[in-house]
Amino acid sequence: MGLEEEIEELREEISNTPYNKSTEQHIGRLKAKLAEKKEKLENQSSAGGGHGYAVEKTGDATVALVGFPSVGKSTLINALTNADSEVGEYEFTTLNVNPGMLKYNGANIQILDVPGLIEGAAGGRGGGKEVLSVVRTADLVVFMLSVFEIEKYERLNEELYYNKVRLDTTPASLSINKTAKGGIRVTKSDAVSLDEDTIKGVLREHGFVNADVTVRGDCDIDELIDGIMDNRVYLPSMVAVNKADLIDRDYLPTVEENLRECGIDPDEAVFISAEKEKGLDALKEKMWESLGLIRVYMDKPGRGVDYDEPLVLKLGENTVEDALHKLGGNFDERFRFARVTGPSAKHDEQQVGRSHELADEDVMRIVARK
Repeated sequence: MGLEEEIEELREEISNTPYNKSTEQHIGRLKAKLAEKKEKLENQSSAGGGHGYAVEKTGDATVALVGFPSVGKSTLINALTNADSEVGEYEFTTLNVNPGMLKYNGANIQILDVPGLIEGAAGGRGGGKEVLSVVRTADLVVFMLSVFEIEKYERLNEELYYNKVRLDTTPASLSINKTAKGGIRVTKSDAVSLDEDTIKGVLREHGFVNADVTVRGDCDIDELIDGIMDNRVYLPSMVAVNKADLIDRDYLPTVEENLRECGIDPDEAVFISAEKEKGLDALKEKMWESLGLIRVYMDKPGRGVDYDEPLVLKLGENTVEDALHKLGGNFDERFRFARVTGPSAKHDEQQVGRSHELADEDVMRIVARK
């Protein structure tokens, strides 16, 4: 029996096994086996080579536009950036990944117009694996949906999930240290609902014999496997609903209901018309918010505050030390302290050190050794 048949058998057994406490260990082992065999199959498939999409990441952040063919991605990227992506009223207009640069709030945001995804992309249909590999390198996924085809969101989501992209979630709080003996020892917090034997069974299927394992936050079997495999990518996402100019106001409640059925809050989605260039300001603002970017205005000696080209940082990477690394040069070596005025400061010109966390629209002056 080949790997594909084994994978299908495992999927069928999992789907036919009711989930409860008595079957949890069994399902855990099955899912662990399935993950291992899928990984093996993928490695075999990629060993044959084939062309990929090489896109150099530039700018302060990268956004991947994800959608089925003919949803209007090329039209949108042309409206937002300096890209020149071919536009046509037929499928698969975009055959290469076309990057464009959006300048917003002083930041350079790279937007990738990737070829339209089709069902089975994660399995390689339509060059899907190459496309999805580009999506994995982005900082934000923007799902672009036609106002008439909201239901395609679920299929797009599945394709990304199968390609190890986890959206709008965080990795399981899990640590594994291999040991020389003693078997598998599990330490878990009170919040963890998975049975200890289930955790051990999943680890054994992944080849662990002796290890100290700590699970801190509650996670399900799939999240546990993700943590063990350690090759998943965790990205934020948002939804842009295109061709909104083509619907009557009476049809809007239907669209909103379709969004809810897909687990999307209509108030969080951005309604746009790429062709008419409507709703683009709201889209830019939502992308900025979803990327978690902040602006720091540098107070340069003898030149004053530069409000035109701020230093752009990401939340989570927004300390003074992060700023020094991004500035480059010898600032890191010569740094004495910084003076900060703005939302993160207790008072104007507050003296701070490397660990100080900066906020959006702070003004910072670096005091350096000569």
